[in-house]
Amino acid sequence: MGQGLRVGVFVDAENVRYNGGYQMRYDVLRRFAAREGGTLQRLNTYQAFDVDRAKEDMEYNKKSRTYQQMVRDFGWKITVKPVRRYTDEAGNVTTKANADLDMAVDAMLQVGKLEQVLLVTGDGDFVQVVTALQNKGCRVELIGFRNVSRQLQQEVDTFYSGFLIPDLLPVAYEPRNEWGTSGSCVRGVCTKWFADKGYGFLRFIKEISPNLWITDARDETSPYISVFCHANELADEVTEDLLMNRETILEFYVRESEQKDNGLVANNVRLAFNVNR
Repeated sequence: MGQGLRVGVFVDAENVRYNGGYQMRYDVLRRFAAREGGTLQRLNTYQAFDVDRAKEDMEYNKKSRTYQQMVRDFGWKITVKPVRRYTDEAGNVTTKANADLDMAVDAMLQVGKLEQVLLVTGDGDFVQVVTALQNKGCRVELIGFRNVSRQLQQEVDTFYSGFLIPDLLPVAYEPRNEWGTSGSCVRGVCTKWFADKGYGFLRFIKEISPNLWITDARDETSPYISVFCHANELADEVTEDLLMNRETILEFYVRESEQKDNGLVANNVRLAFNVNR
């Protein structure tokens, strides 16, 4: 499914940034959006820029513009939203750079040339936008990190946790990490846990693939890998209740098993970014 479809990607960069997706790689996101052989018709991202801060903080100004140029080099159109400051009655200052309206309007105006839309956000305000896009005959996918609206997840055709997409979010303390290889650090979920036996199985996506719907790791065409995990490898924070919750994102190292040919075992299993807290 999706072969040759015209695809549009719309990224709510500020929502992503403040909900666990800081340092998200736009080159990997582009590969993910085109994984089914579709044509990338639109690549739009909406980012904030603090003009007042930039006047006083040259390092911020330089880093912001360098980052924007890097994203443009990957073929993205950037809509820069100026940060605005608001002072309440108590004198508290808050900042806001809301791109929701721009992103929603662009998606609706461009949907006539699109067959599939990938939204990258967790904001529940996009629920009606999703419904409108679907009513135009467009398939809508969603990538989010933390605090993703439950209603938004249910409304889209498919939801993917950005934590689980290979290399979309780098492992900060493993700069040369080769995701999925023996000795690498990956993120995944628990699929089975036998508390009475003290072990279970974790699963992660080895590579970006058009077959993400084939979740059975026993299928040779599936991009998912099943990993054996012993209870001794779990951090104290990883409780049985969390393991049994498929929404719990785990971060762990994978190594070749010494007991089973071609098998992998999980080491140092912990909660990814404390995502469930």
